[in-house]
Amino acid sequence: MKQEILDAIADYIHFLRVERQLSQNTLQSYERDLKDYTQFLFEMSQLEKFDEIDKLQILKYLQSLQRKGISARTISRHISSIRSFHQFLLREKYSNNDPSVHLELPKIEQKLPKILSIEEIDRLLSMSDLSRPQGVRDQAMMELLYATGMRVSECITLNMEDIHLTMGFVRVFGKGGKERIIPLGNSAINACTNYLNHARFHLENPKLRTDALFINQRGKRLTRQGLWKLLKGYAEKANITKELTPHILRHSFATHLIENGADLRAVQEMLGHADISTTQIYTHISKSRLSEVYKQFHPRA
Repeated sequence: MKQEILDAIADYIHFLRVERQLSQNTLQSYERDLKDYTQFLFEMSQLEKFDEIDKLQILKYLQSLQRKGISARTISRHISSIRSFHQFLLREKYSNNDPSVHLELPKIEQKLPKILSIEEIDRLLSMSDLSRPQGVRDQAMMELLYATGMRVSECITLNMEDIHLTMGFVRVFGKGGKERIIPLGNSAINACTNYLNHARFHLENPKLRTDALFINQRGKRLTRQGLWKLLKGYAEKANITKELTPHILRHSFATHLIENGADLRAVQEMLGHADISTTQIYTHISKSRLSEVYKQFHPRA
C-alpha cells in the first residue's frame, strides 16, 4: 500500500486519539476498518489516489463485505468509519471531494440484551470461595460490577484512589476518558472492604507495586480476559445456562433498576451513556418482561 495512504490513515487515527479522545479499542477498530477499505480500493480496484474514489467504488466495497457474511451492524460501523475518514481527508486537503456524502446506514434490527434474573444474580454472587484471597477479590469484583453497571474495561482500569468506601461511591472513567461518579450499595461496600482489608495484600508482589484495585495472583493488574474468564467460570458453577456476554451484569443492573421504578435519566448517568436513546433499550426489556408475566399469570391471557 502506498505510503501516502498509510500516512493519511495514521494522521486520521492521531486526530481521533487527540481530538475525540476515543478508547484504544475503538481506535484499533477504526484503523483495521480503514486499512481493509483502502486495500480493497487501491490494490484490488487499482485506484491511484483518493480523488479517484467515487460512491460506486464504496458500494462495491460494502457489497464485498456482505458477500463475506458480515453483519449489518458491522457494515454500519464500516460506513461510519468511511464517512468520517472522507470528511477528514477533505478537511486536511488529502482529497478534493467527499464521495461518502449520501451513503446511508443499513437498518439494524435492535436485539434486546440478555440479562440475569435477580435469583441468578444471587446465585452468581454466592459462588466465591471466601477462604481464599482470590475468592474474596472475585466476590468484590462481581458485587462492584452489578452494583454500578460499569463496563468490564472500566472495572479493570480502576485504581485504589477511585473507590471511596466510607463515602459510598466509585469514580469511573468511561469512553473518551469521561469521568462519572456512581453510588455504591452496602453489599458492594462490604465486599470491597473485606477485599481491601483481608485479601489484596496476599496477592501483592513486593517487587511490582501497582495502584490497580483488582490484581491477579502475580500482583499485576487483572486483565479484561482474566476477569471475563473468572466470570464465565462462576456462571458455570452457579448452573447459569444463559449465553453470557461481557456486558451481562451491566445489562442486568440497568434492567433491574428500571423494573423497580428508577428514573431513566439517573440510569443514563450511571451507565455513562451520551444519548438517552441508548438507555431506553432497557425500558423495552422491562415491557417485554411484563408481557411474559401477564401471559403466564393472567387467567384469560
